[in-house]
Amino acid sequence: MPLAWAIGGSALLGFLGSQNQASAARSAADLQAQAAQRAQDQQMQMFTTLNEQQKPYREAGYGALGKIGEMLPQFTKTFTAADLNANLAPNYEFMRQQGLGATEQAANVASPGSNVDLAKTIFAEKYAQSGYQDALNNYRNQQTDIFNRLSGIAGIGQTAQGSAQALGSQTASNIAQLGIGGASATGAGMINAANAQAGGLQGFGNAATMYSLLNPSGGASDVSGANFMRKYNAIG
Repeated sequence: MPLAWAIGGSALLGFLGSQNQASAARSAADLQAQAAQRAQDQQMQMFTTLNEQQKPYREAGYGALGKIGEMLPQFTKTFTAADLNANLAPNYEFMRQQGLGATEQAANVASPGSNVDLAKTIFAEKYAQSGYQDALNNYRNQQTDIFNRLSGIAGIGQTAQGSAQALGSQTASNIAQLGIGGASATGAGMINAANAQAGGLQGFGNAATMYSLLNPSGGASDVSGANFMRKYNAIG
């Protein structure tokens, strides 16, 4: 009886210890998996928050880019007479008349006659040429200014979009790594739990073998963990 108790008690304690070890391994794996899931949730929450903060800049950029598309025909058309008239200096006509008058007076004083008309024609042509160039420059500067302003706003949107894409890529990588880590922890915990349980069952088998060797009267059929447990329970 004492021998059976000693062998059985040792096997039972070993088995209970292995069960506690298996439970601890599963609990630790669950905690690691839960921590990985919380970290994934935090990563996603951070991405969502930062992505929303970038949204107004993206929308402004999209709006500016759309406006550039709408104005593209205007940006690419040739300079016309209507554009010339629209971009002449407001005082162009007044200054032209003043210049013609001054030219006429100067020509009359210097040499009256047909030279007056020639002088006025020369002045008008030169003044018109200068006015045309000024109007063209005004037109180009205006178009360039509009385009640069819209392009700058579109660039802000492009920068925001690039930041969001980089953040999304990094977040996806982090979440994937956390998922792999959580799955690995769960798998390792299950393996450790299985190994611990196998060790405990092996202890029963070893105890049964020892009991059979020390108690040969039980017969060969007693050399098994199941028979040992039945005998152990009967003795107990």
